[in-house]
Amino acid sequence: MPAEIIELYPPTGRTRTLDGTYLAHDLHTLGTPGQPFVYANFVSSLDGRIAVVEADTGESYVLEDLTSGHDWRLFQELQAQADCVVTHGGYLRALAAGKFPDILQVGIAKQVLDIGTWRSAHGLQRQPSIAIVSRTLDFPIPPSLEQHDQAVHIVTAEGTPPDRVKLWRDRGYEVMIAGGGVSVEGGPLIRALGARGYARLYLMAGPQLIETVLRDGSLSRLYLTMTHQLIGGERFHTLIAGPRLGGAGRLQLNTLFYDPAAPKGTGQWFASFDVRNAGG
Repeated sequence: MPAEIIELYPPTGRTRTLDGTYLAHDLHTLGTPGQPFVYANFVSSLDGRIAVVEADTGESYVLEDLTSGHDWRLFQELQAQADCVVTHGGYLRALAAGKFPDILQVGIAKQVLDIGTWRSAHGLQRQPSIAIVSRTLDFPIPPSLEQHDQAVHIVTAEGTPPDRVKLWRDRGYEVMIAGGGVSVEGGPLIRALGARGYARLYLMAGPQLIETVLRDGSLSRLYLTMTHQLIGGERFHTLIAGPRLGGAGRLQLNTLFYDPAAPKGTGQWFASFDVRNAGG
């Protein structure tokens, strides 16, 4: 039986099928290359944990208790509407080491084949392009990107050693510079990808990139799944770790749904927020 959720905002109180909830947002119609629609998605506990850090290795990971098949479904619906997905070198290193699954393609698993069909039916390329953000340029390219014929852009900052930039360019990859220091900056990143013709950018690159995009006024919408759990732990990641955001952090609720069944019966909210100062 299909999963059902309750619409809390706008306050209709209606019950609807989970499948199709975020496809109905029609993100594929928003944005232009001149002003891309930029969106991100996170899963959080009630105490703000999006990942925990292992004390012995310093590696971070998302707790299995925070995730569910329901959240994965909506994650894929968001990914299906992007022209370009932005990831980072750390994820690709972890992927190569077998620590994370490959999430760079959309609508290929049996349970979400309909999402791939939806993407093709709406005139989008079978798979989105991939932009890889890295300040070290030390990562492998997953074989799946070539297998699915996905365009790849590499993005780094001016402070990256020139020999590393040359190495990737000699291998035939485009390397874009987006930031004057040692780290990629949000505004230059979004403008550079917009200049390549991308109108909808889905950020899957962790809290540091989300923060710089938000501070630069380039984030359009934040999707947040909040599971009804308290996680605790002394070392963890949360959405924003830097200085106070001020006006750049003002969000306005767009939609809110209640899922009473997942994960593991605790319940969760699916919320989306528009950034009030998006686009300047």
